[in-house]
Amino acid sequence: MCGRFGLWANSRQVALDFGLDAAPAFAPRYNINPSRKILAVGQSKEGERSFSWLLWGLKPHWFKQDKGDYKMINARAETMFDKPAFRAAARKRRCLIPASCFYEWQKQDQGARQPYCIRPGKGDLFAFAGIWEYTEASGPEDASFTCAIVTTRASEALQPLHNRMPVIISRDSYGLWLDKSVQEPRFLKALFEPAASLSLRIYKVGFMVNNPANDSEDIIRPVG
Repeated sequence: MCGRFGLWANSRQVALDFGLDAAPAFAPRYNINPSRKILAVGQSKEGERSFSWLLWGLKPHWFKQDKGDYKMINARAETMFDKPAFRAAARKRRCLIPASCFYEWQKQDQGARQPYCIRPGKGDLFAFAGIWEYTEASGPEDASFTCAIVTTRASEALQPLHNRMPVIISRDSYGLWLDKSVQEPRFLKALFEPAASLSLRIYKVGFMVNNPANDSEDIIRPVG
């Protein structure tokens, strides 16, 4: 799964990497947890890309906000085209989620879990595959835009930490993933292969990351 990530890249770099006309304004964030608004990139039918802020934790289109809390932070690539909660978004509402890193935790013999930071091997940005939804309760003023990060099986290097990882879209496949006219999963299946282990930088970090209230550059410093 993916339950925590960071984004601290320069906004101009985000605009350049994702083909945006305008650079999004945001402060560096080193410890983003679910239920927060996150930056996402979408594409119009004409092929123009833009960014927006989506709430991390997808609520299906049929969900009514006044019926309690119901949200999912991840969608499995292998099943999302079939599950009622995800299938409409997987076909029609896909996005890219810029990230500088994500975190996973490895179980230790004593029961504690050691956090690890996973970053691009060459210092570039990740582009997580995402899907989004629009829901409303009594009226448009209650509308919410929510999203989930798509996951796949872990690469060999990540398997000691977790059996899942985010789907990472390569730059030459951004257009395919965002293309609204592509709705059949067979055309997207190749994108769900786990990122090559050599393209990842994986290292231990301190336990500061365990508390979502901590959000500073100290979180990503290697330890041990």
